[in-house]
Amino acid sequence: MTTIKTTCSRCGDIHLTPDDVSLELRPGGREGDYRFKCPSCTIHQRRPANSRVVSVLLATGVHFEVINPDPITEREIEVFAAALESEPDPLRLLAG
Repeated sequence: MTTIKTTCSRCGDIHLTPDDVSLELRPGGREGDYRFKCPSCTIHQRRPANSRVVSVLLATGVHFEVINPDPITEREIEVFAAALESEPDPLRLLAG
């Protein structure tokens, strides 16, 4: 079984399985944060993950999701939809 060694802020070095860790990737997928709950003290923790850590976690089968810090708002969708209705050449909107 694959184990992941990391550090708990309270307990020190700990070993986790890929199911114990979740990875949040920034758009582009090279960096992000990983989260886990320490099996000893049960504190939830978050750590930064550089590109090397991301590669290792993905290779071990850790579940991931891409987090978009700037999601599209409802207002932006409404403005775009209105522009599509009034624009004779909708492809022109994509160029700007």
